[in-house]
Amino acid sequence: MLGGGLAGIAAALDCAQAGASVTLVEVRRRLGGAAYSFERDGLVMDNGQHVFMRCCHAYRRLLVRLGSDHNVHVQPRLRVPVLSPVRAPSDLRRGRLPAPLHMAGSLVRYGHLSPVQRLRVARAVMALGRLDARDPALDEVSFADWLARRGQDRDAIARFWEVIVRPTLNAPVADASLALAAFVFQTALLEAADAGDIGFHIAPLSDTIGGPAEEALARAGVQVWLGARAESVEPEGDGFRVRANCDSLLAEAVIVAVPHARAAGLLEPLLPDVARTLNGIPSSPIVNLHVVFDRRVCDEQFAAGVDTPVQYIVDRSGVKGVPSGHQYLAVSLSGARNEMAMSVDALRTTYLPALAQLLPRARGASVERFFVTREHAATFMAAPGVGALRPPARTPIAGLLLAGAWTDTGWPATLEGAVLSGHTAAGAALAHLRLAGAPHARATAALAPAGNGA
Repeated sequence: MLGGGLAGIAAALDCAQAGASVTLVEVRRRLGGAAYSFERDGLVMDNGQHVFMRCCHAYRRLLVRLGSDHNVHVQPRLRVPVLSPVRAPSDLRRGRLPAPLHMAGSLVRYGHLSPVQRLRVARAVMALGRLDARDPALDEVSFADWLARRGQDRDAIARFWEVIVRPTLNAPVADASLALAAFVFQTALLEAADAGDIGFHIAPLSDTIGGPAEEALARAGVQVWLGARAESVEPEGDGFRVRANCDSLLAEAVIVAVPHARAAGLLEPLLPDVARTLNGIPSSPIVNLHVVFDRRVCDEQFAAGVDTPVQYIVDRSGVKGVPSGHQYLAVSLSGARNEMAMSVDALRTTYLPALAQLLPRARGASVERFFVTREHAATFMAAPGVGALRPPARTPIAGLLLAGAWTDTGWPATLEGAVLSGHTAAGAALAHLRLAGAPHARATAALAPAGNGA
């Protein structure tokens, strides 16, 4: 198994449970891929705000499997507080009607849009529900163009559509694929009333994913090589030789569950056409600002922002290292190409006043700490045409499989997509090893080095 992110963890557990002898090779000295925590000056921080939804069944089942599901919390009922510096707060929330009418009351009262804009938004949402999100033709269409044809003006896009699209696709509406946008709305908001209830990690990601995964893999008998960089995958006999910087191993099947650019490098000698396609998948960055105030300035667990550069705010005050009475807010910026180029001082100069405009109590508070974390290639870019570039789990070489949120899961780049890809790749590997129906048989599956699994 090459990769210790969520895809690699899920695949390794599946293969081990079915009776395969599994070695997982991870370049970092921890598991979890792009979902991890770190400590700075005594404050424990996640690298990003990895939220999920109630409909993310595979991810939630994996947490149960790891024994860490108690470290997450799912809203009892979807509610997204939306703040603005120029108008009163307004919520997007689900009511008690069945889907797809459960959001109707919230939309009627949504104060960031005019009555005419609300009606047009409602019509566009229902039109999204009638699309076939798996139609390849939709993947070639820009979501912004589709919205414009349905009367969505710039304010409606900024104050409604961006609130949902940017954090779920890690891309602004202008850069998003219609197919992936339709999938998000259908899956999270239209098919089941409770599907979009938001889940939060209430403990550090290292305590929810990385640490528990190490323990679960050890219990399953998986051999884990941490700090080992896979350098090549070569055919040998009826299987493969995986060469790492520290050692090599023979495997009957290999699952490559690393970031797509890294996978392209490993596959290029064997599958140059596949590698070329993977190199064509664009990436999208995420920037997180970590701000500790000397007092509480926000009463919401999380909130979205409109008419402001602030996209989402998450209250992380419960983590280790936050002094009593202080509040730690994480500002999550998705599709953050401009912010990636900004210095820490420039980000501070831009975003602290913006937070003070959104949160009146922040105006008299002192900022005790301000940190910035950046993920240059946090996810693949959910742009028009990307669907045709996302490969299936199976490659043209029998026994060589792919996993990762960037594979053709149907989902955007999410925790759920990563886990689903791991299950799919594991199923293909077990079929190759003829272990799918023989849980006590023994064979060898090398599940390779880690990367941005989510």
